[in-house]
Amino acid sequence: MKRVAVGWFEIPVNDLDRAVDFYQKVFECKLNKQELGDFQMAWFPGGADGTGAGGSLVFHKKFYEPSGHAGALIYFNSEDCAIELGRVEAAGGEIQIPKRLIAPDIGYMGVFLDSEGNRIALHSMV
Repeated sequence: MKRVAVGWFEIPVNDLDRAVDFYQKVFECKLNKQELGDFQMAWFPGGADGTGAGGSLVFHKKFYEPSGHAGALIYFNSEDCAIELGRVEAAGGEIQIPKRLIAPDIGYMGVFLDSEGNRIALHSMV
């Protein structure tokens, strides 16, 4: 059977600078801002080494709208999702589901609303 894996993701934002600031604080990483015509993007580091999908924050007035209640839910991998969840509120977000065990062989998860109102999840084995 053919393997199907996520190759890229985009998180819609209303204010790219605010969203970049939020994600850089939560994940302690640097996002790379790009302007592609009428699209504004900020790329997350990684993805090219095969350990996960690459992705971006994206702003476009016509094609993207943040949503905290509908659509797909993106899970970011973490060494311990409690670490990033611990930074969410100070960065301007809201924790919806604190760290909780899914199952011993699957690990833990948590969900938060980002600075733009998107629902984003975290997964870790500890």
